Amino acid sequence: MFDKASLKVNIDPLILGALREDITSEDVTTMSVMPSPCQGMARLLCKQEGIICGLQVFERTFKLLDEDTQVTFHVKDGDQVSAGMELAKVTGDIRTILTGERTALNYLQHMSGIATYTHKMAALLEGSGIKLLDTRKTSPNNRIFEKYAVTVGGGHNHRYNLSDGVLLKDNHIGAAGGVRQAVEMARAHAPFVRRIEVETEDLDMVREALEAGADIIMLDNMTHEEMKEAIDLIAGRADIEISGNVTLENAAKIRDLKADYISCGALTHSAPILDVSLKDLHPLDGSKN
Repeated sequence: MFDKASLKVNIDPLILGALREDITSEDVTTMSVMPSPCQGMARLLCKQEGIICGLQVFERTFKLLDEDTQVTFHVKDGDQVSAGMELAKVTGDIRTILTGERTALNYLQHMSGIATYTHKMAALLEGSGIKLLDTRKTSPNNRIFEKYAVTVGGGHNHRYNLSDGVLLKDNHIGAAGGVRQAVEMARAHAPFVRRIEVETEDLDMVREALEAGADIIMLDNMTHEEMKEAIDLIAGRADIEISGNVTLENAAKIRDLKADYISCGALTHSAPILDVSLKDLHPLDGSKN
């Protein structure tokens, strides 16, 4: 859950940007059928099984349009939900509900889809001792929502952004002139509290990373046998992260490897949405159109 400070400083501007994208001057359709204030209520319904996530963002979308809008939740982030469940009731000016509906649902569906996908993959790794990590493969301006959804689904966050840690990838290594040079330059520049991770693509690079004193060695897009050899070679001298095209379909095949982490871009870039909808919008008794 986002605290009040984070909500106002980091979240509100992003939601407002999404609302501005959807409303340049007015909601023409809504103002055509509802020109005057009218109190109403709608039901938030779930249409498939999954993990719900993003309820606070859903509510905040309406409140940024009209602080008087009330959302009464029957579930909380991280709960298992199923088709037919009523998740919440939204009460307020019908114009606000209609105008904010799509943006609020976009956030909720996307975040719940990520949480659901992450939950399924975390279940495949349960008991292995391997931590499931996300990546920076997030959609622009949605990283804070997507990485939060990963944690709700049972995964863990890798570095949040480029300022969070040192990860020497192939192009960094190429720019520096080699693994050893890249590690030495990173140690000379980065704060001493930063651990240094090196992405490797074959056993020779693993050896170079070990000799250079890398703290974490990523095994990127290696075959199963290559990863086994690399892990035997590392022999506990560095933490091990497995990465590269990890999906629900193949995650179980690598759980037997003695790695510390598996990072998966699919958690944020390939998770399908969870289908939820706002239904049964109707005026409340005594409301005037």
